[in-house]
Amino acid sequence: MSRIVFHAVKMEYERTKSLGVAPVIQHGSIIVADWHRCPDSKEYFTKIFQKKRRKTFGLLEAPVMPPQIHVDTVRYKIFLAGKSGVGKTALAARLGGTDIPSMHYETTGIETTAVFWPVKLKENGRVLFFKYLFWDCGENALRRFDHLLPSCKEQVDAILFLFSFTDHGSFEDLSNQISRVTDPSDRIIKLVVGTKFDLFMHTDVTEREIASFQETWGLPVFRVGGDVNGGLGEVAPLLNALAEHLWHQDCVAASCVPPSSQV
Repeated sequence: MSRIVFHAVKMEYERTKSLGVAPVIQHGSIIVADWHRCPDSKEYFTKIFQKKRRKTFGLLEAPVMPPQIHVDTVRYKIFLAGKSGVGKTALAARLGGTDIPSMHYETTGIETTAVFWPVKLKENGRVLFFKYLFWDCGENALRRFDHLLPSCKEQVDAILFLFSFTDHGSFEDLSNQISRVTDPSDRIIKLVVGTKFDLFMHTDVTEREIASFQETWGLPVFRVGGDVNGGLGEVAPLLNALAEHLWHQDCVAASCVPPSSQV
């Protein structure tokens, strides 16, 4: 990459950061899109499954690869933010492949969920395990105990702002959540997730409102919902998007922008 091109990319990153919006990362520009469907990914994805179900990993556990295959692991802390009842705990369970609670309950403190996700870099074919540590804290607990929000934000790499398609108030509260939890100078990836998208017959949020929000805030909006049967198709877009945004941010911070960002 030429010095001029790198400078232009760097300036664009700083511009978007100063505005508090995420850089525009095209799907599949940094990692191989839908790699979980490719035959050469099987030996990696089988390590995050156990008896045809996603394996639950403890904080100190990790997938075990054969000795002849070396795979580096990159670790990131992700905070789930949103009004009570939007489905933060359910999203963490969905992304981790565990059972989603059948009834809503308010998270009384901080709960963490470790999720491993293998990706293949488009630049050089290198395979990495992304370890996401999702932090979920009940909204009422955050308001009641002042120390919880700083703990959730400490050394955080990304924040997922959640709203429910069946609760228009949670969508209207997004701007307040973003302003309360983050600062425009923060070097934090911000993505928005709309939950309960499968209940489209009861949706209170229109696609026009979603488009207007994305134009105003410059943040991508992902949609989740439906039954979880152990497949990866529904969670792959969000987990891959996190990987691309986080890897891009790390590359920029290390002054090593990947070819996918060249102009």
